[in-house]
Amino acid sequence: MPRVGLIVNDGKHLAVKTADAIEARLTASGREVLRVSSSGGMVGFANPDQQMRAKGYAACVPASFSEELELAIVLGGDGTVLSASRQTAPIGVPILTINTGHLGFLAEAYLHQLDEVLEQVIAGSWTVEERTLQVVSVLRSEQRRWEVLCLNEMALHREPLTSMCHFEIAIGRHAPVDIAADGVILSTPTGSTAYALSAGGPVITPDCPVLQLTPIAPHSLASRALVFSDREPVTIFPATPERLMMVVDGSAGCYIWPEDRVLIRRSEHAARFVRLNDHEFFQVLRNKLGWGLPHVAKPGNELEPLSGDEPMASREGRP
Repeated sequence: MPRVGLIVNDGKHLAVKTADAIEARLTASGREVLRVSSSGGMVGFANPDQQMRAKGYAACVPASFSEELELAIVLGGDGTVLSASRQTAPIGVPILTINTGHLGFLAEAYLHQLDEVLEQVIAGSWTVEERTLQVVSVLRSEQRRWEVLCLNEMALHREPLTSMCHFEIAIGRHAPVDIAADGVILSTPTGSTAYALSAGGPVITPDCPVLQLTPIAPHSLASRALVFSDREPVTIFPATPERLMMVVDGSAGCYIWPEDRVLIRRSEHAARFVRLNDHEFFQVLRNKLGWGLPHVAKPGNELEPLSGDEPMASREGRP
């Protein structure tokens, strides 16, 4: 019997209701449905008064999941997708993302398409696109104190008040660099449209094998976003006497002390996204972020009048 995973943001009524309908439909088609909560991929934040969790990232995989799963259907918003990637990537299971949240930048399908989507799943009419993941580890001496998979970005900054920090950053074999800023972001191409974009970084197409380092509010005009090969491991040494906060994909993180270092490297696993149709990245940017929309009139396009009683053409030449 084919087996399908179902990862649900069970804190959202709409996601739970939709999951019930999907489970009934797939069960009727002869598939076994393994349903879990997306909360299993939300690692959370380490308590600064306790030992940081030293579990490896594979600890997020649900006990009922295995490599034998045909795919896993994810119901929720972008945050749910980020959590689901930690639950599936270590065992290579592809995820089909159905948006029941807000923006849905990482969504493949929407609720009004549900019947058509399930027909394609049952027929096996889909392909897989792989996205790069990072492994973010916190080390003290040679001891791993905390580790998690990252699809979007790792951000390191001071809290609770924003102020300038100093970082020494070593990228692969290159000479270390010193950065003074409110914080730093290290993102994948998938994460280039998230926090890094808001901090002034470039948009990177998902097929580029690179990582991006973006300072947050840097102290120097010379500090700008840097794009480099994702084959280069990155080590960040906090050169600030106070503790820092590290946040990974918005749902995981821990405190970083002066004696710690953060190691970021490309994961041997990839986030595998089910594609039902041709996934055109520029079209996603246009639909979700308004990127590339025309800002001037083109031949054949009519400008809307400024009011209902006077066409635009009659105003030309007026002060």
